[in-house]
Amino acid sequence: MVRVRGKFYGWFVVGFGALVLAMGGVPLFNGLPVWTPVLRNTFGWTAGQMAWAYSLTQFEGGLLGPLIGAMIDKLGTRRMVLIGFTVLGAGFVLFSQIGALWQLYVVFLIMALGNSMGTWLPVMTAVNNWFIRRRGIAMGLALEGYALGGVVLPLALAWAIGGADPAESERFGWRSSALFIGVLCLVSAVPLSRLMRNRPADIGQLPDGGPPSRAAESPVESGGATSETREPDYTWQQAIRTKAFWLITIGHALSATIVVTVAAHMGLMLDDRGFSLGTISVVLAVYTAVAAVFMPIGGYLGDRLPTRLVAFWFSSLQSVGLVIVVVAHSVEMALLFSVLYGIGFGGRTSLMMALRGEYFGRKAFAAISGISIAPMNMLLFGAPVFSGLMRDARGSYDAAFLTIAALSFAGSCLFLFLGRPPGEAGPPDRGAQAAH
Repeated sequence: MVRVRGKFYGWFVVGFGALVLAMGGVPLFNGLPVWTPVLRNTFGWTAGQMAWAYSLTQFEGGLLGPLIGAMIDKLGTRRMVLIGFTVLGAGFVLFSQIGALWQLYVVFLIMALGNSMGTWLPVMTAVNNWFIRRRGIAMGLALEGYALGGVVLPLALAWAIGGADPAESERFGWRSSALFIGVLCLVSAVPLSRLMRNRPADIGQLPDGGPPSRAAESPVESGGATSETREPDYTWQQAIRTKAFWLITIGHALSATIVVTVAAHMGLMLDDRGFSLGTISVVLAVYTAVAAVFMPIGGYLGDRLPTRLVAFWFSSLQSVGLVIVVVAHSVEMALLFSVLYGIGFGGRTSLMMALRGEYFGRKAFAAISGISIAPMNMLLFGAPVFSGLMRDARGSYDAAFLTIAALSFAGSCLFLFLGRPPGEAGPPDRGAQAAH
């Protein structure tokens, strides 16, 4: 255990959380556009068949989201990181041994379960507990691990595997690469979990690192998080009765359809157009690198401007990028997609969780987020399957991607209908909150 006396530990939580996201979340989801062309050429599975594997993980996340949220609130981030990394590592070890389509479905469910239990939601919950006034920028910096890992991993995977065609000479092959990731997750589970701290009160500190007087007097940024004494303090029962809960949930879900579709199918679409595995990995690395730059920028802007408006503009930019990659087939246009999509994806990512903290507070953040994920993931279940089936039926992703771009833009517009967060207008009033 690393103890840093006299320092605000919240920023260390952000750094360790970034490491958790890089090691736990990136290999499965950011690596998916590299895994899928290899699996298709190895086993002959179609885009529609493989899309079911990814969609089942969304369905699983929807079913278990409320339970995982409740577990995080009860057990804390440290224990959930330990459990999640153990399950994730075991899933990657099994992934390295698959030989049938049903086995792909099973191991994806296992890996997604480990990812849900030990990475994104636990880390965001910990950061939300440690920060109020700087919530947006803190979440954006934590997500840098996910983004920076996504820059390196696709390139490293493409190099380690050696090629999408099994007839090409391999370096280590996809099985050895998956096995290495699994073992790395297993041996990292204990040390990574020990670095996390659940709440500032656990070590005698306050959110944002200020003394009690500062915490009580800190000003409220326009559109940003409130001070501790004015922060809303919802239970999950109160949250689900608000308009804000459903606008955030549905808006997040629709704007995220583009994210799951790109993750599941962008590699296959570029492979259809004749791009090499190396070029595919470069496209992925570019949009992830751009996202890495804009994750803290999005959080910074969300702390200083109305978060709902910043979320709308960044989310809309994702749709513009996807339209560009559909209508243009050159490498240059694929890279332009990477830049625009990376700006939009990076800018909006931290804001989705910051919105929940801003509107509902810290008391039941994980439970509220887990319940919000349930209907969201049910919708995300259909997007990759729809795109895969459309590709198999029409021989092209064009119609599917344009449809997804329109849905994502519609979700972005819902953020414009969010009212002011309760803390912006003054001390929270329970009757007003219930009607919000």
